[in-house]
Amino acid sequence: MKAKVTWVGARTFVGQTEAGHAIAFGNAYEETPKPGPSPMELLLIGTAGCSAYDVVHILEKGREAVEDCIVEIEAERAATDPKVFTRIHMHFVIKGRGIAPAKAERAVALSIGKYCSASAMMAATATLTHDFEVIDTAP
Repeated sequence: MKAKVTWVGARTFVGQTEAGHAIAFGNAYEETPKPGPSPMELLLIGTAGCSAYDVVHILEKGREAVEDCIVEIEAERAATDPKVFTRIHMHFVIKGRGIAPAKAERAVALSIGKYCSASAMMAATATLTHDFEVIDTAP
């Protein structure tokens, strides 16, 4: 896996993946507004995305009628440099027709505890917690 980050001015950078996908990120600086997520926000988005991907994959593999998966993630950081994440909580909202809560719970636990490499890396400095809810969309 490869990526490239290019400074484009002020505190704005553009990251580009090997496949050519690009995202602007950075922080506000002097008169320049914030151009996109900060690098630390991107880490949270990546962690939530990695786990959401796993949960959807596990549920679909189990022939569950999953229609949506939302991960609301929040974190706390250390007060001193490097200001690593010290606590991360993920709340999963899983929507679908007749999804058994036990299967959703298992999918979330497998993702965070076994499959999601991003959450495994975050767990090196942060306490990871999670919860979930299942919303049945069946009429």
